[in-house]
Amino acid sequence: MISPERPSAPPARPARARAVAAPAPASRTLAAVVALLLALAVVLLGAGRADAHNALLGTDPADGSTVDAPPAQITLTFDQPAQALGTEIVVLGPDGATVSTGDAQLVDDTVTQALAADLPAGAYSVEWRVTSADGHPLSGSLAFTASAGAEAAEPAAPTAPETIEPTAEPTTTTQAEPTAEADETLAPAQELAEDEDAGIAAGLVAAIVVAVLAAAAIAVFVVRERRRNRGDSAGAGPAGGDGRAEG
Repeated sequence: MISPERPSAPPARPARARAVAAPAPASRTLAAVVALLLALAVVLLGAGRADAHNALLGTDPADGSTVDAPPAQITLTFDQPAQALGTEIVVLGPDGATVSTGDAQLVDDTVTQALAADLPAGAYSVEWRVTSADGHPLSGSLAFTASAGAEAAEPAAPTAPETIEPTAEPTTTTQAEPTAEADETLAPAQELAEDEDAGIAAGLVAAIVVAVLAAAAIAVFVVRERRRNRGDSAGAGPAGGDGRAEG
C-alpha cells in the first residue's frame, strides 16, 4: 500500500538582509553647527576690541575752512582719549615748510599741536596720526586757509607803578582749596579701564554661551545616533529557516 505523500515543507525564507541605513546627515549637521558657533564666538570676541578704536569728531580749524589769521594751535577732538606713543601732528605752511613746533599735547579726548608765531597768509595743510586707546594707529589730513597773516604783538606801553598805601589791618592769605581737576584728569583713564573690563566681560560671556550651545549640539547628536542605532537593531530580524519539522 502506497502511503500518501507528505506535503513538502515550505521553502525556507531567505534571511532578511539587514537594512543598511544610508549615512545620516547628523554628523555633517553637527560639524556645520560647531563651525557656526566658533565663527560667532570670533565675531563676538572681536566686537569688544573694535569698539576701542578712536573716532575723530572734529578739528579746529575745520577741514576746508578759511580763517582770518593762522591759529596758534591745531586741535583734534576724538570720542575717547588717545595714547601719546605714536601720536604726531605736522603742519605745513604756504611755502611747504613745517610750521608746527614742539610735541603734540594730549588732554582728555583732545590732541593739540602748537604753531609758530607770525605766520603768513595762505593755505596750510595738516597731517596727523594718533594711537587709539586699543593701540591701533589712525591717520588723516585736513587743510585750511588763512586770509591774513598773524599780526606781531605790539609791546605794551610802560605804566607807572601803583603806590600802595600801608594799611593797619594785617592781610590774611587764604589757601585755595584743591579743585577737582585731578579727578577730572583721571576720569578718562578710569572710564577707559572700565570700558576694557566691560569688553573682557562681554567676551567671556560670549565664550560661555558658545560653549553651552556647542555642548547642547553635541548632546543632541549623541541622542540621535543612539536612537538610530537602536532602530536599525530592532528592524533587523533573525534569519528565517524551515518553519515546520518533518514528522
